[in-house]
Amino acid sequence: GPPQCAGLDAHELLASGRAGPGRTPIVGGVASAGFHPGGNRLIHDSEVHSSGAVAVLIPPGAVGVSTIVSQGCRPIGDPFTVTRADRNLVLEIAGRPAYARLVELLESLPGEDRELARQGLHLGRVIDDHKLDFERGDFLVRNLAGADRASGAVAVNDVVDVGATVQFQVRDADAADDDLRALLTGRHADAALLFTCNGRGMSLFGRPDHDAEVVTDYLDRPPLAGMFCAGEIGPVGGQSFLHGFTASLALFHDLPTS
Repeated sequence: GPPQCAGLDAHELLASGRAGPGRTPIVGGVASAGFHPGGNRLIHDSEVHSSGAVAVLIPPGAVGVSTIVSQGCRPIGDPFTVTRADRNLVLEIAGRPAYARLVELLESLPGEDRELARQGLHLGRVIDDHKLDFERGDFLVRNLAGADRASGAVAVNDVVDVGATVQFQVRDADAADDDLRALLTGRHADAALLFTCNGRGMSLFGRPDHDAEVVTDYLDRPPLAGMFCAGEIGPVGGQSFLHGFTASLALFHDLPTS
């Protein structure tokens, strides 16, 4: 699951921003180069810090800003409602033990998807429960941490509430590539910041620069900067979360002159 920022509870910070009106979208990432807590350096003006966070607030009207969060997953099976849960343990899905639902799904998958599920299976939670049809961008994707046949529970790297709509997901290079390209189609930016997971790149695509190249090509080669992250921050369903294995983008647009 998404890691904690050293010296900062990123989940709590983002959760406080999700409460109340006037939510401000947050895009960014967790520094990934350090080998131990405090191993990274954060620069704020002339000050250097070994923990915490540095942020830039863009005032309304200064520049146009939009966001993209590509989680790179593909849903499998059908969406169901969680009927029993205890914090990060999903106990029942649609009235049946979650483990039984999982086994039933795995047995129904074609060979290629079954192999992807063995390599890494995820659970997507629908953010807007008022929606009836779900598509790309409606799910907050979290890792499955384990499953227990005896209790029928499935453990997720996040809190899952009773009544949440969930759907199992798989991730591979093709799904991640398709997802990013689909989200960039028709978009424009005069400049962009890209925060991509250090588990993507060579580890996922087998070649360097994949995300930067796709963003550059689809946005007509704007100035682009960013970093590899140990957890990426970006909005899903209008709320900002800490993610893993994503490419999170801030797109900047020149405002029309009057």
